[in-house]
Amino acid sequence: MRSLPPHHCLVEELRALRRPGLPRLRHCARDALRDTALAAGLCGGEDDELEGVERLLAVAVRRLTGGGPLHDGPGCDPLARAAAHTFGLFADRRGVPAADRRKAAAAVYGVSTERFRRSYELEVFAELATAALALTREATARPGPNGRSGADGGGPDDGGPDGRNALNGGGRNGMADDAAARTAPASAASLLFADPPPAAPVPAHVAARIDIRVCPIELVRDADILVSSENVYLEMSKIFRPTVSGALRRAAATRNTAGEIVDDVLPRELGTWLRSHGRAGLPVRPGTVVATSPGTLAAHGVRRIHHAAVSTPVEDGDRYHVAPAALAEAVQASFALARQERAALSLPLSTICFPLIGAGRGGLPALVAARWLLWSVRRELREDTTWSVRIVTRRPDHADVLRAASSDR
Repeated sequence: MRSLPPHHCLVEELRALRRPGLPRLRHCARDALRDTALAAGLCGGEDDELEGVERLLAVAVRRLTGGGPLHDGPGCDPLARAAAHTFGLFADRRGVPAADRRKAAAAVYGVSTERFRRSYELEVFAELATAALALTREATARPGPNGRSGADGGGPDDGGPDGRNALNGGGRNGMADDAAARTAPASAASLLFADPPPAAPVPAHVAARIDIRVCPIELVRDADILVSSENVYLEMSKIFRPTVSGALRRAAATRNTAGEIVDDVLPRELGTWLRSHGRAGLPVRPGTVVATSPGTLAAHGVRRIHHAAVSTPVEDGDRYHVAPAALAEAVQASFALARQERAALSLPLSTICFPLIGAGRGGLPALVAARWLLWSVRRELREDTTWSVRIVTRRPDHADVLRAASSDR
């Protein structure tokens, strides 16, 4: 595998490229971008390195959609839309002036261009660099249909050799061979599809470790870890709202003898985490999981609460976008965090309880969320047989969807 440049070098070059834009790429520093494109097999050397870098950005933006098509409208991942505007990757937007590109990117989040420049734009550079490096690592492990990298969008379906039209049509995920990707080993690349990749038959010992119940999550008494679904700002729901986040916040709060809340434990601890990690007021990467204490839920035997950031506010914040990849990454992150806590905190953790994450207001259809949740949980249980999982929902119809999804595979 060709050596990849450090993440910060890619970020610096992306920041430098934003103003001149892709038409002036040949006049910009691009060593890290070129090396990444070379490692991904998107170009062969000096003769086509400019096209390779453009293709790299196109496929990296496509990866940020997390499973949905890339288009400039509601329902598309805001980060992917903002990145596409920032670098003029939408059709007929390549030569748009830098100020207009930044204005269009800011409009995706409904903020001023200055606020976008100070916060959101930095996130765009960082996540685009992360996506480029990730797809490059995956490409080296999965050859494409023509012997080239799996990241290569070449061929008639992707809109041509420059990769730009792959953003607005062609292959569903900007890849040359959709079927090849579906049969590849499970990896982050597999998480780009609307439905989970095909899985091997579920072993009996894995199926036996998953229990589907109709039950409010705050009343679960036989799980060490309860998972809450949050937005990417890790802002919990209001206490009075009938959501998983609101219910856990309400149940974990400390009250005085009059029943008044005197310590709003979960959002207080999340606020501490955000400040200590420099993310106060800023979004975290979708799929991030942060742990807090259980507050008064400790009386139920709960040892930790995992807050999974899976939903991104869009438009005026009244709707949310959830990418299937973010759901799957959150499940993986929750298991990884649980293993770390089991060792670092010396806690006897063995059971994780998930709600039907991603199926809330404006999120994924319940069946899609159920399939991704079950696929992700099964993947983890195949690798680590020391865990058991509860999947709970208040709604009997969602429990039926979960059972139907469970029988699909």
